[in-house]
Amino acid sequence: MPKTRKPRKPPAPLDLPGVLKVDIHDMNAADAKKYLERLLVSCGSEVRQIEIIHGYHRGSVLLEVVRTEVRSKRIARRCVTMNPGVTIYYLKEKV
Repeated sequence: MPKTRKPRKPPAPLDLPGVLKVDIHDMNAADAKKYLERLLVSCGSEVRQIEIIHGYHRGSVLLEVVRTEVRSKRIARRCVTMNPGVTIYYLKEKV
């Protein structure tokens, strides 16, 4: 009788220093914009990157908010990832 193997656990997500991950799936466009703008003002200088999970299966409203409507002097650039439901903000150093 062959041995049965335990199923493997998926690897844990990496928690990297300076990287903040936020999930805005359940927010409407106005709340998401307000949340992200407040987050950009309040996050410390140690945060250099924000990974925003906005999803894409329920439409492109949040995607458009994240990629075009959120404004901050702290955003150095926006990165569109291979995952269409995720956008990354690379941040300038807080002065």
